[in-house]
Amino acid sequence: MAPGIQAKRLSGLGFLANARMANRHVKKFCRPDDAGQKILETAVDRLGLSARAYHRILKIARTIADLAASPEIQAPHVAEAVQYRTLERKTR
Repeated sequence: MAPGIQAKRLSGLGFLANARMANRHVKKFCRPDDAGQKILETAVDRLGLSARAYHRILKIARTIADLAASPEIQAPHVAEAVQYRTLERKTR
């Protein structure tokens, strides 16, 4: 289901997966709701995340939303994506 959603959204851009989005695509397709944005801003402040990490989290949140068949990125999707990021940093 998620690959089909992504392919439909990204058709005509030369790629079919959220992971391949450039920053301009992230700005267009990965806008979280207000609560999700607040979670993301808090994570950036507390964890000292870079702009690159910020965009990676948004792409992951978009994929999580796609897996849930949600047209919008909501707070739980962002929270889950942030958790994956913090786990990734701990394993390094």
